Amino acid sequence: MSGRALLLTGGGLVALAVSLAVAVTIGPADISTADVWASVAGHLGGGGSTLPPLRDGIVWNLRMPRTLLAAVCGAGLALCGAVMQSLLRNPLADPFVLGVSSGASTGAVAVVVLGLGGGTVSLSAGAFAGALLSFALVMLLGHSLGGGMDRVVLSGVAAMQLFSALTSFIVLTSADAETTRGVLFWLLGSLTGADWGQVLLCAAALGAVLAVCLAHATTLDAFAFGEEAAAGLGVHVVRARLVLLSATALLTAVLVACTGAIGFVGLVLPHAVRALTGSGHARLLPVTALAGAVFLVWVDTLARTVVDPQEVPVGVVTSLIGVPAFVAVLYRGRRKT
Repeated sequence: MSGRALLLTGGGLVALAVSLAVAVTIGPADISTADVWASVAGHLGGGGSTLPPLRDGIVWNLRMPRTLLAAVCGAGLALCGAVMQSLLRNPLADPFVLGVSSGASTGAVAVVVLGLGGGTVSLSAGAFAGALLSFALVMLLGHSLGGGMDRVVLSGVAAMQLFSALTSFIVLTSADAETTRGVLFWLLGSLTGADWGQVLLCAAALGAVLAVCLAHATTLDAFAFGEEAAAGLGVHVVRARLVLLSATALLTAVLVACTGAIGFVGLVLPHAVRALTGSGHARLLPVTALAGAVFLVWVDTLARTVVDPQEVPVGVVTSLIGVPAFVAVLYRGRRKT
């Protein structure tokens, strides 16, 4: 890495550490900052916490996994957005362009509302299965239509509309009022039910996909010049496309299964980070992941405190922030041209 890339990466790590340390102290429960840090330090040190069990549980089993899951989810969505925008050569691409989010939503709703699996399949497992089904459908359609990147994008739009319609149909025809409210809250993106198992699962998926993407950084650089140019530079276009699309779809499926649909993170942040790092993916990808982590930690903190004691779905807040931010990015790009 260059000196500037190291500086940005180091700054991102510091910003993330500070964000996690501060965000975990914020919440409706009246727990002092010193007690919060004492609980975290006790668990990390292996000696356990000296706080009362209720307060210790709020910090270690509620706030801490939720804050970490927000960081992992933000990093993963931003990473997927950066990869897909380069791979598809489309500045509007984001992790949901392949219909993965819509498929996950349909799978989750089918489990909750229709009871598929006879109670043995969890909401997360249903969402994961639906996401993979949607991705397989997009790849099949894209291949049958010629396999070009524009065909893949169009197939993703078609799959998104199909699974969104299926989700709406299931909810409207089969769900009662209480179930509908819970499903809709999940569909808007929520970190309410975060636990340590979800944190570990999402972190493992993020680490694996980040390693794959960094290993293909020069390949993604070559794709910036088009598929023919990439092939001329020695890139196996079909294989690289399949590996990277599969990796981003898998990570998106895992994240959506655990948190619901959270939009605009993968759409806006890669553009903002690219203005700082340039287009080289060895620099762009890690800084984008760190920016996404910091961003979603603070968005989730805002979502759970802004209308306390009620909670706003995280996806609503990201959309409210993301739309004007994306307009600003587009306007800046227009001024440069």
